[in-house]
Amino acid sequence: MKRYPICWLLITLLAACQGPEVKEKNDYKTRLQFGPGEETKIAEAFLSLTDSSSITLKEGTYKFDNLSIAQVNHILIQGAGPDKTIFDFSAQSQGGEGIRVTDVKGFTIDGLTLRDSKGDLIKINKSEKVVVTNVHAIWSVSDSTSGGYAIYPVMCKNVLVENCYAQGASDAGIYVGQTDSAVVRKCKAFKNVAGCEIENTSHAEVYDNEFWGNTAGFLIFDLPDLSKRGGFVKAYNNYMHDNNEKNFAKSGSFGSTWGVGNAAPGSGVVILAASDIELYNNRIINNNSSAISVVSGFFIDEKAGGKINDHYFPIPRNVHIHDNIMEVGPAFPPAVFEHHTGKVLVGIEQKLNADDPSRKNARLPFITYDGITTNILTKGTAVNPDSLCIQQTGPNLFVNVDAMNMMSKNWKPSTDITPYVCK
Repeated sequence: MKRYPICWLLITLLAACQGPEVKEKNDYKTRLQFGPGEETKIAEAFLSLTDSSSITLKEGTYKFDNLSIAQVNHILIQGAGPDKTIFDFSAQSQGGEGIRVTDVKGFTIDGLTLRDSKGDLIKINKSEKVVVTNVHAIWSVSDSTSGGYAIYPVMCKNVLVENCYAQGASDAGIYVGQTDSAVVRKCKAFKNVAGCEIENTSHAEVYDNEFWGNTAGFLIFDLPDLSKRGGFVKAYNNYMHDNNEKNFAKSGSFGSTWGVGNAAPGSGVVILAASDIELYNNRIINNNSSAISVVSGFFIDEKAGGKINDHYFPIPRNVHIHDNIMEVGPAFPPAVFEHHTGKVLVGIEQKLNADDPSRKNARLPFITYDGITTNILTKGTAVNPDSLCIQQTGPNLFVNVDAMNMMSKNWKPSTDITPYVCK
């Protein structure tokens, strides 16, 4: 069994005990309250907030172009509940987000629904002690016309996203990017390209969530050319099921070589170039292409080695997968046959069954590993040099794709899990 350093365990315990909390209303020096019809005053109030201010929004629907908060501390935006206080951005004519929050220390948003912005619904940038709780972020139509991210903290420190719902994002419903210390818990994501994505984020915990009806349920990615490297991510007690929908990521930034456009329909969990990951006690059900995929940056771009620096390493290391419940349906989802990565997964299944008739046309194994290791950088020969550690039982569990040889006559994916069983 893989053991984490004592310092990592202490950090995790401290984060659990001392995470950000929603402040009481009387903890704010300035308290403002508005109702429907006062949208102009609300927009002005967002722009002119001073430290230690709260804005309380009464029940009703509010129509905005966009809202912005910047460079203040200790702020609360409080609605009457996500089914009662609704911010409608459907007539938005300018701005990249519905709500943009920048450089705020101590920001909480609680009890609202955000709907139908042109870009991201709420982007929280370069902020600390961020709490997003009881927020529903929804696009009415789930297609490439939707914004990229519904709930989007990026380049932040100490983030909590809880009891939220995200729908319709053309990238990720709940996305935490380039952030240090984050918790996503008790959230739901439906009809997005990715239900939830943790990208280049360190010391994150994702638990007690449900991600379903997306293209892919849950992504843990490290991508190149970003401000920091991720790692030390734990995901447990999540229910990730029936993620089999068409990938509708935008072309360009979202559908680029490195983007979420690579996620195949039918993906439960995808770990891409991310290290120090623990995935356990999850129910990963009826994601009918691959329950769990572990792949390197080389699987996406053969030139990934040229992008190695202090913020990026393309090969996943220290990945521990254990005690998950996994099931898949009898066939690939129809959308997979129109997707570039999906076609690769179909080809792997076909190759396994052609090489071994005793499989009797079994489905692709639950865990798909590209098999690209640090041996290609070190010219080593170790069988499992990057410590992929699997503790799972049952048949048809694992395939090493042997991705480096997929285009050669010697290609031979292997279902031998023995080198990867935790020692």
